[in-house]
Amino acid sequence: MSGQHHASPHGEPSAEDQDTTEAHDALAQRLSELARSLQAESDPERVLDEVVSAAVALIPGVDEGSISVVTARRNVTSQNASGDLPRRVDAVQAEVAEGPCLDAVFEQQTVRVPDMATEERWPRFAQRAAEYGAASMLSFQLYVEGDNLGALNLYSRRPNAFDDESEHVGLLFASHAAVAFADAQKIGQLHQAVDSRDLIGQAKGILMERHKITADQAFRLLVRASQDQNRKLRDLAEELASTGTLPETGATKSTIRLNGSRQGPAGGQG
Repeated sequence: MSGQHHASPHGEPSAEDQDTTEAHDALAQRLSELARSLQAESDPERVLDEVVSAAVALIPGVDEGSISVVTARRNVTSQNASGDLPRRVDAVQAEVAEGPCLDAVFEQQTVRVPDMATEERWPRFAQRAAEYGAASMLSFQLYVEGDNLGALNLYSRRPNAFDDESEHVGLLFASHAAVAFADAQKIGQLHQAVDSRDLIGQAKGILMERHKITADQAFRLLVRASQDQNRKLRDLAEELASTGTLPETGATKSTIRLNGSRQGPAGGQG
């Protein structure tokens, strides 16, 4: 209903929104183009870079942008920042453990800061953010993956730079970006899984040829070497595939003979 103030759960405007914006065909077209561009990208980091660049270009009032990532619901890092301003302000939020991006992440809100100089919700954060040049801010929750959370942070060097249109465009933008990022993560994980499988297959083939052993024995040899060295199996397989050498460990000494028969733990016949 026109003029109604909204609460700000996930996916809805903040309490400051006055519902005065109108839809624009040109904006819809640009968001559609952005969505297609993001969905064509398989690298999650490049997706986030494009998200920040597009947010600065498309959302009214934005001068700079960044992504805040919270891992294990504790550790806050700033990523994909467009410049020094977001890097510095995000660092303050992480240091004092308060600020608009953290509210957006943990409370699933859209958070607007009209004027940082008069902001009272986060007193330890607001003063320092204003000193760094962030006169107003707008934050959206971007994605949730288990205990890992993210927010899109938008900054302006002018007070009251963000209005209802900024929020509405930002909400549409964040929805597209969240879907694209989730897709890119799945594709990236799939590529990693395939790459790991291929590397382990190559490493097994080297060991099978060199020591005349079975595929199962080669895999167990890799697992034992991984355990002995406290290294990930994929990393060990990558080293063997690229160098042709498996570092000597208890596994290589006592588990499998060169002719493929087993040895006992002390080196005798199994």
